[in-house]
Amino acid sequence: MDTRLVSERFPRSSAYHPEWVIAGAGGGANPLWLTEWLTSALDLKPGMRVLDLGCGRAMSSIFLHREFGVQVWAADLWYSVDENHRRIADAGVDDAVFPLHAEARSLPFAAGFFDAIVCIDCYFYFGTDDLMLNTLARLLKPNGVLAMAGAGLRHELDDGVPEPLRAWWEPSMFCLHSAAWWRRHWERTGLVTVEVADDMPDGWQAWLDWQRVICPENAGELQAVEADAGRTLGYVRAIARLRPDARLEAAVASVPTQYTPQPLSR
Repeated sequence: MDTRLVSERFPRSSAYHPEWVIAGAGGGANPLWLTEWLTSALDLKPGMRVLDLGCGRAMSSIFLHREFGVQVWAADLWYSVDENHRRIADAGVDDAVFPLHAEARSLPFAAGFFDAIVCIDCYFYFGTDDLMLNTLARLLKPNGVLAMAGAGLRHELDDGVPEPLRAWWEPSMFCLHSAAWWRRHWERTGLVTVEVADDMPDGWQAWLDWQRVICPENAGELQAVEADAGRTLGYVRAIARLRPDARLEAAVASVPTQYTPQPLSR
């Protein structure tokens, strides 16, 4: 038996063939492991409508439907919607998983359409925007849930980047934040109640285990994560529920104006 990517703490994910998982790799984390960890704190029911925002190559979307029976809209900006459709169809779930090309700040859905929005290892790309929570929250049904899991920090880097990470670190990585930071970022809006904000136990080890399988030649990242040993890097998740008293602002698609000619000079 091929034991790659078999893990006792991710029993659902371990049932998927490693070649299928590796062939669909699109980022620095195992999307099935993160989705399994995130959904362990969610109450998903068959028939629910779920937006898998930043779905990558739609592996998390397929997992969500197969494991929980939910309908999934698999939205991504960077990866081919045609390839995702083929992967979804080959998995036999194209009657319930719907791929589309979309940008997080301009989503083509009606207000209140989704029971849940999940983001797997991507929310840090757009979610630090102070306006993003309102944009996504308005797509949720009353009592709907926004949930994300991905790379993050154990604590904020107020004193700079730790020495073990400096050679590998890039300025764009400052989009990574701690679970506590995400809790504050969401709760201060008054739009949601944060129900979970935590770190994956030994998440750095899961990070290494995945990288060693899909990209063993990536010495810089492997050495940095191993040297850091979980003091700084890991996986974080946050789950928030739309508040019944949330004051959501309407989406602004255009600003209506009317031109009235006036004298240009005095």
